[in-house]
Amino acid sequence: MDNDRIDQIIDKHGTEPSSLIQVMLEIQSENNWLPKAALDRISERLDVPLARILHIATFYKAFSLVPKGRHGIHICVGTACHVRGASRILDTVQTKTGIKPGETDLDLKFSLEVVNCLGCCALGPVMEIDGKTHGKMTPGETAEVLKNYE
Repeated sequence: MDNDRIDQIIDKHGTEPSSLIQVMLEIQSENNWLPKAALDRISERLDVPLARILHIATFYKAFSLVPKGRHGIHICVGTACHVRGASRILDTVQTKTGIKPGETDLDLKFSLEVVNCLGCCALGPVMEIDGKTHGKMTPGETAEVLKNYE
């Protein structure tokens, strides 16, 4: 992400320190992560110490300081999903993508996370990809859904 694009985002939200999180969210949304150069530019333009920006970036799960895949996969491992076979769904995703929870594949196609609840317990086991919920998953259905994102 170049400085011109970062400046456009900052100008859109304003150069006040109170715009910090909105600027960070938009850069994260466009880039799938927050590169160090972008954080430096935000610090300079908003007159916010880099340490403060890094504190915010590491506090909120919405932000990532490492590259993420184009498709974010979330597997619910909460109680309702767990008892309905979430571990089999997770195993299938790991086998098909070659990554473990917290990792991103080398092609930056997929990032995998486990979560404690996606808020749709009646649909368990649940997998979410790019915000789209897939419920009552089986290992076979999981493999089929992943094919749609390749």
